[in-house]
Amino acid sequence: MKIEVSGGSYRYPRRDRNVLDAVSFELETGDVLAILGPNGAGKTTLLRCMTGLLPWDAGTTLLDGKRLREIPQKRLWQRMSYVPQAKQAPAAYTAEEMILLGRTASLGVFSLPGKEDMETVDGVIEKLRLTDIRRRRCAELSGGEFQMVLIARALASGPEALILDEPESNLDFQNQLLVLDLISQLSAEGITCIFNTHYPAHALRRGTKALMLARDGAYRFGNVREVVTEENILRCFGVRSVIGELETTDHAYPDVIPIAAGGYAPTEQTEGGPVIAGITVLTEGTENAEAINRLLHEYGDCLIGRMGLPYRRAGVNIINLTLEAPVSRVLSLADGLARLAGTHVKTTYIAGRYEDGSQSIAR
Repeated sequence: MKIEVSGGSYRYPRRDRNVLDAVSFELETGDVLAILGPNGAGKTTLLRCMTGLLPWDAGTTLLDGKRLREIPQKRLWQRMSYVPQAKQAPAAYTAEEMILLGRTASLGVFSLPGKEDMETVDGVIEKLRLTDIRRRRCAELSGGEFQMVLIARALASGPEALILDEPESNLDFQNQLLVLDLISQLSAEGITCIFNTHYPAHALRRGTKALMLARDGAYRFGNVREVVTEENILRCFGVRSVIGELETTDHAYPDVIPIAAGGYAPTEQTEGGPVIAGITVLTEGTENAEAINRLLHEYGDCLIGRMGLPYRRAGVNIINLTLEAPVSRVLSLADGLARLAGTHVKTTYIAGRYEDGSQSIAR
């Protein structure tokens, strides 16, 4: 599914300016879009407008090139599921019954849920580890438990796109990780995911694309590593931060550490010069070969060298890449490789020194 927002603008009544001003972006099948911004920047409003729950004042949303208003409502909600922030839970429904409501778009007007519908609900309950609460009434659940039930209800419809409004809200560490892992899993299955978040590190670790909103209506959209930068966080949130990596034996995980509130945002995006980088890739088997080759072709303009070594006894392939590019582009390639199942990636880089005495800037 291709999702496109073109020139989307929205103004609240009695406000003197747009909260969203000519926002445009495109997503392809399997993309994960993380939307970030301070309170009041319009993150939830954007989700509601792009799904048709609020009308755009200007602009439009398209699914596979077709305007939203041209798609019958039942068909629209068969293809797309929206999970709002958890509010007051209905007292009458059990968790299982609430999840079963997600099958409504697939049923006829006078139809009752059948065996296939119940099997779908059972599968979603198992996937989200909700077996222990399936018979409990929603009014008895904690905010985090009810949030998980709403996500399960959305998945039960079998959507091509899943849209989540702050899905980590009210969740403990384990359930936060469960939801983030689910987003990555759905993306790998070809489902497009869009989520609002207050956590830049979650955007870096799970997003393929990012959209950062500022309170003045300005926005930035692009590859997650090119949008979630120290400069943009300072500009949009007014927070000085450091973006680094936490290394384990098999992965390097991006992290964002806030340093101080306030400070002067740069007047323009400073990308810095290119760095000389090395990326080591360990991949199990050969299933990822085609996907790796596609990524390397996409970044072919900055590759200096590539060497592959199959270690057949262990069933592992070792690929060493050398490239010259801005840090954000290096890390975008590394992120793309690391998202492939069974692939482990390590990246190092230094500033380049050139014959004319100049030196690139490594951040």
